[in-house]
Amino acid sequence: MTDGSRILSEMNDRSREVFRRVVEGYLASGDPVGSRTLTRSMSEKLSAATIRNVMQDLEFLGLLDSPHISAGRIPTQLGLRMFVDSLLEVGTVAEEDRERIDATLGANDQDVTSLLDHIGAALSGITRGASLVLAPKVEAPIRHIEFVSLSQDRALVVLVFANGHVENRIFTPPPGQTPSSMREAANFLNALAEGKTLTELRRTMTAEIARRRQEIDSLARDLVESGLAVWENPGETSERLIVRGRANLLEEESGDLDRIRTLFDDLERKRDIADFLELAETGEGVRIFIGSENKLFSLSGSSLVVSPYMNADRKIIGAVGVIGPTRLNYGRIVPIVDYTAQLVGRLVSERGK
Repeated sequence: MTDGSRILSEMNDRSREVFRRVVEGYLASGDPVGSRTLTRSMSEKLSAATIRNVMQDLEFLGLLDSPHISAGRIPTQLGLRMFVDSLLEVGTVAEEDRERIDATLGANDQDVTSLLDHIGAALSGITRGASLVLAPKVEAPIRHIEFVSLSQDRALVVLVFANGHVENRIFTPPPGQTPSSMREAANFLNALAEGKTLTELRRTMTAEIARRRQEIDSLARDLVESGLAVWENPGETSERLIVRGRANLLEEESGDLDRIRTLFDDLERKRDIADFLELAETGEGVRIFIGSENKLFSLSGSSLVVSPYMNADRKIIGAVGVIGPTRLNYGRIVPIVDYTAQLVGRLVSERGK
C-alpha cells in the first residue's frame, strides 16, 4: 500500500470529501479553495470553522498547502498523487475531441512522421497543453537509396523502404560533389542495402568502406558517410520526439516563464529517447507523472500524462503524452491520451512499422 492509499484509508468520510472538493476546485480554477466556498458544496451542512479544522488536519498530513496566510488551500504533490490514484473519475473522450483527433487522418500522409506531427498538433490544441509524440524508428529493410543535389551546399537523401515507406532528409554534403560522385555513392549503397535495415546497412557500409577504400572515389566515400549519418548520428533519436504547443504552456503559466523555458531546454537537449519510453513501458495504460516525479524533465511544477503505443506484435515502439501544469483536468486528459495512443498504434501497425 502506498503512503497515499494508507492515508486515504485512515480518513473519515468528512475529511475525504473536503479533500476531494479542494482538489477538484483547484483543478477547475487554479486558485486556492477556501472554507466558505466549501460550505456551499458539501453534502453535509458544515460551518466554515469546522471545514477549516478539517483542512488544517489535511495540511498536517501533507495533502494540502496554504500558499498565503489566511488564504484557501491547494493540494500538494502528495495530495495530487493520492487524488489521481484513488479518487480521480475518468470520463470518456468527448465526441468533439474524438472528431478533432480523427480529422488529422484526412491528410493521408505517406510519411508516418508527418502524420504524427499532425496528430501532435491536434492533441496540443485539444488539451491546451504541450503534446509529445515519440515516432517509431523505421527498421524495415531498405529497397533503394538516392542522393539529389539541391544546391552547392544542400543535398537530399531519399530512402525507400521495402514496406513502401519513404523518408527524405536534407543535409550538407562534403564540398566538391559532382553528379558522377553522387551516382557512385548511391550505387555503392544500393549494392549493399538489399534486404538490410538501416542499422544493418550502417555496419556493413563501415566494413566495406574500410575494405575497399582504394576502390571508392574519395568524394563518393565522403558522401556515403555524411548522407547515412543524417539517420545514424547520435542526435538522430531526438528528432523523433515531436513536441507541439510551447505557446500553450506559456499562456497557462505566464507568471513562471523561466520554468517553462527550462522544460523546453530539457526537451531540446534530450538525446536518450529510451528514458522517455521507460516512463510508459511498465504497463499498457496511461500513466501520470506529477511535478518532480517526472524524471524526464528537471522542471517540477508540471505534469506529464503519457501512454505507450504498440505495433501489431504488441511491442512498445513509441509514446504519446501531454505536458501541462499540475492542475490539469486529468479526468478529461487521460482518456484523450489513451484514445490517441490507441489510434497511433493502429496507424503504425497498418503501415507495417
